[in-house]
Amino acid sequence: MTELDWPEILLRLGAATLAGGAIGLNRDLHGKPIGLKTLGIVGLSTATVVLLAVQFAEPDKMTDAASRVIQGILTGIGFLGAGVIVHESDRFRVRGLTSAACTFLAACLGIACGAGQWKIVLVALAFAFVLLTIGRRVERWLHRALGGREDPHRPGAPPPAGSPR
Repeated sequence: MTELDWPEILLRLGAATLAGGAIGLNRDLHGKPIGLKTLGIVGLSTATVVLLAVQFAEPDKMTDAASRVIQGILTGIGFLGAGVIVHESDRFRVRGLTSAACTFLAACLGIACGAGQWKIVLVALAFAFVLLTIGRRVERWLHRALGGREDPHRPGAPPPAGSPR
């Protein structure tokens, strides 16, 4: 059994909360339905459960029990992500996929923080912020460069031919 000391527990849980909250802040700043508090809680809760699994593992080893905990977390996060996507509407429209993906990322960051994998957390956060910051611009540029007819992200753009309105 691995016994983590107080500073290590504070570091892992704090980092998970901050990582999830940072992703949530981006969603908040873009007026999305999920934000800093929600994704901070996702990061904290997933790290908490992973820390519990790590407490009962051998030092520096991922056990089968810890693997099942992580699988259960990711299954549950799928339901939270679906709730971000599904909206009551008078017409079919899929919205919130990026926020759902950010929910999943916050959970994964929480898992990585709970396991103490700091390099993975830092690299994943860096890539996430690059994608969230310049991703839409790159997507639009590639769409035009590769011969797309309409800008799929422009408000009021007509839907692609054959899609339900």
